[in-house]
Amino acid sequence: MRKSFKLDEIDCANCALKLEDAIKKVDGVDDAKVNFMTQKLTLTAADERFADVVEDVIALVAKMEPDCEVIR
Repeated sequence: MRKSFKLDEIDCANCALKLEDAIKKVDGVDDAKVNFMTQKLTLTAADERFADVVEDVIALVAKMEPDCEVIR
């Protein structure tokens, strides 16, 4: 499954790249793209684990970028 999420308050392109690299390492993530210009995260993961993967990604984003919020 692939789904896009709005990111609120991602500050710079470098932060977006760091988030993207870290999200790609989350167990269950098949692919991830973070676009600084559109403030969007596109996440790809297996359908049966998607909800759990999203929760893990949200926790990671909160830890790495406390001001950034993933909007569902």
